[in-house]
Amino acid sequence: MHQQSKSDVRRVGMVIKLSPEYLDQYLALHDDSKAGVRDLLAKYHMKNFSIFLHQIGNDWFEFGYYEYDGTDFLADMAALEKEPRNQYWLEICNPMQIPLEGESGWATMKQVYFNEG
Repeated sequence: MHQQSKSDVRRVGMVIKLSPEYLDQYLALHDDSKAGVRDLLAKYHMKNFSIFLHQIGNDWFEFGYYEYDGTDFLADMAALEKEPRNQYWLEICNPMQIPLEGESGWATMKQVYFNEG
């Protein structure tokens, strides 16, 4: 059996705009005291999932990051997509977000540097 090494971890960075009228609601939804879908992320091997928020001019941008340490990324993402609680979560959050031009949701970013320490 293949043992997962640190170098086998898939690092994923994503970006999307946040509608400014939803800022407070979005922050409340992601408060550390709320479980949301955190257990589902862990179930499907998504570790260190983080969302950062930054304002540029009048626009708010979310930067998401996670590390995938499973063995079948596509199967895990398909299974997560079918989870009713994840679907409900996305029904709440998706209307708060504005995909970047040419995207239908979060835009996946290209990793250009990583320092393993």
